[in-house]
Order: sequence, then structure tokens, then C-alpha cells
Amino acid sequence: MDDLEQFRIEVREWLEANCPASQRQPITPEEQYWGGRNGSFASEDARVWFERMLARGWTVPEWPREYGGAGLDAQQARILKKEMNRLGCRTPLYGLGIWMLGPALLEHGNEEQKRVHLRAIAEGRLRWCQGYSEPGAGSDLASLQTRAEDHGDHFLVNGSKIWTSQADKSDWIFCLVRTDPQARKQQGISFLLIDMATPGVSVSPIELISGSSEFCQTFFDNVRVPKENLVGELNAGWSVAKALLKHERKLMSELGTESATAEYAPIECARRYLPQENGRITDAVMRDALARHEMQMHAIGLTQLRILEESRAGTGDGFAALVMKYCGTEEEKRKKELMVAMMGSQGIGWEGEDFNAAEIDTARQCLFSKALSIAGGTTEVQLNIIAKRALDLPGVT
Repeated sequence: MDDLEQFRIEVREWLEANCPASQRQPITPEEQYWGGRNGSFASEDARVWFERMLARGWTVPEWPREYGGAGLDAQQARILKKEMNRLGCRTPLYGLGIWMLGPALLEHGNEEQKRVHLRAIAEGRLRWCQGYSEPGAGSDLASLQTRAEDHGDHFLVNGSKIWTSQADKSDWIFCLVRTDPQARKQQGISFLLIDMATPGVSVSPIELISGSSEFCQTFFDNVRVPKENLVGELNAGWSVAKALLKHERKLMSELGTESATAEYAPIECARRYLPQENGRITDAVMRDALARHEMQMHAIGLTQLRILEESRAGTGDGFAALVMKYCGTEEEKRKKELMVAMMGSQGIGWEGEDFNAAEIDTARQCLFSKALSIAGGTTEVQLNIIAKRALDLPGVT
């Protein structure tokens, strides 16, 4: 038995012994634990499960132990994830700090920033949001105009960010700001960490078509930010931003692989709502669409495994990872549309006792999925990047 198989056995045994039964059920958004100053657990079992995972460093399993992680390599982390999925274990802690800021700090932060912020993220003490897009700078992010003026021992920040996910619930924001308005677009941008409790920071939620208010607009009015909150070099924040976007796009390419939600999986949805004969879906169009989706998801999973192996061997060129954000988000949209189609009239329920929780969640998530081809880089921009970098085609002007 090799070391990885032994690790798998140990992980499986530990999860079976330590994950409460209630934490092996599909999770609703209301039950997710995001930590932070105002974070609360949905149940005592959720608290116990979080604390047990935290004690092993498994809220951030690939981070170094000195920053609250377990120091697992990529293969071990993949095994842990697969074993959690096999048992149905809920993700114990969610957060942009885990998925995006933490990896960027590990690469670009100084030792003091790592010491102060990484363990707070791993332990769920602080909740982060992302300050990138602005009303006049979306896909063309480098056109951002939020300014940070040098005032000796601090920056003075003025401007606004939009589509700031869960800013109204977050403690800190990692933010791109313009520190040299005379420089070329990307060359005058810096990366700042800002405490949302600082005077001058205000947040206004934006209601979405899905009925939720996950996104916000965040305003900065003469906000004082200490110089030690600058990540990387002054005016070199674009490099940090690109590193962070790499992790964001990886996260989005893996949608649907985390803890199960209240909605049905596509195959379960087909069994519940589509006519069948001898175990075979009678609607040929739906049968073909479902088969295509399952094959696509299998191909995406294999490609993720290939990216992992190439990274481990040091042979990857990064092109496959570029493609995965596009493939993952587009397939997620197709999946939601397929499930609504399979449900028929039950797939357009918004509220009321005529629809169960999974049907309502599917309708709302179908609408929300449209945002996935915008967040982290629009599909159109992503395709241009793929064409230029991976396929060496002429740039689009």
C-alpha cells in the first residue's frame, strides 16, 4: 500500500468518526458558516464540526502549518476533498479569504501580513470581500479610478467599488486602488487591505434578479489606510491582482464540487421529473442533453486532475487552467437551464407551498448562474485571453 492510499484510509476513518450526522446533509445558504466578527453557527453540530476540522488544519488544508493549515500537498488535498464528498461532509468554513486572498498573500505578502491575516482567515475570525470592479471599470479592470493618495504614514482612499460580494457582512476588503494617476493603466495600481470598520467606509446592497442581495456597492470617503496594509510594491498591485484572479477562476471552474445544496443533482432531477420506460428516459432530447452534461462534467474533472498532475510535475503551461474558468462557468449555466427544463412548470417556482425547497432553489440559482460568466472575467474577455495566450491568435481590438 502506497503512502497516498494509506492517507486516504486514515482520512476516511477520521471523517466517519468525527463528522456529525447532521453535517452530512445538503446545506442551504443560511447554514453556511463564513466566520467573521459577526459570524454564527447554524447549530451546535456545525460548531463542533468546524472546531474539529480547524484542529487538524483542514479549513485550509494546503496552507503551511504555521499559518493555520495542515501542510497537505495537492494530491493529499484532493483526496481529502473526494472523501468529504463521498461521505457528504459539509464544508466547515467558507470565505474569499480562504479561496482568493490567502493564496495571494502566501505568494506576495510580507511575513507580518501573513502572520496577522492568514491565521485569522483559517480560524474564521475575519471575513473578507473583494474590491475590484467599479461602475466604470468592469471587464476593463485596469481603468479603475478609486484613488489612494500618499499621506506619509497612511493612504487616503476615495472612490467606490461595485458588485462587492457580501460586503455588508464582511470585516475587511482587499482592494485595487490607483496610486499613480499619471502612469499607464496597470502600472499605477496598488493592492491594499482595508478594515471595513474604518471611518468613511459605507456599503449599499444591490438587489439581484434572483431575489437576493449578495452584491453591494462599497464607498470610500477619505478612508485612512495604514501603509503596512500595502501588499507587494507600490504601483505593482496588478501582479498581485492577476495572481488572485488565477485562484478566483480556479474556484469558479470547480463550481458544484463543494458541499451539496438543497437542489437536486441533474440525474436525480431526471429521475424525479422525466417520464421513463424500463429505467430509460423516454424524451430523447432531454436524454441527450443530460448525457452531454454528464460527459462534460467528467471531462472537466479529468482536466482538473491533469492540471494537478502537471503542476506537481512542473510541466504545466497554465493554458488548461485558463480554459477551465470558461468551461466550468458555461457548463454550470447549461446545467441550471437543463434542470429547469426537466422540472417543467415546477422549475419556475419562486415561492409558495406548491414548490419544494429544491425547486425554488433551482429556479433562483438558474437566474444567479448568469452572473458566473461575468464574475472573475467575462466569458468574452476570457475567450480573448485564451485565443491570444493559448492559441497564439491575433489579439482582438
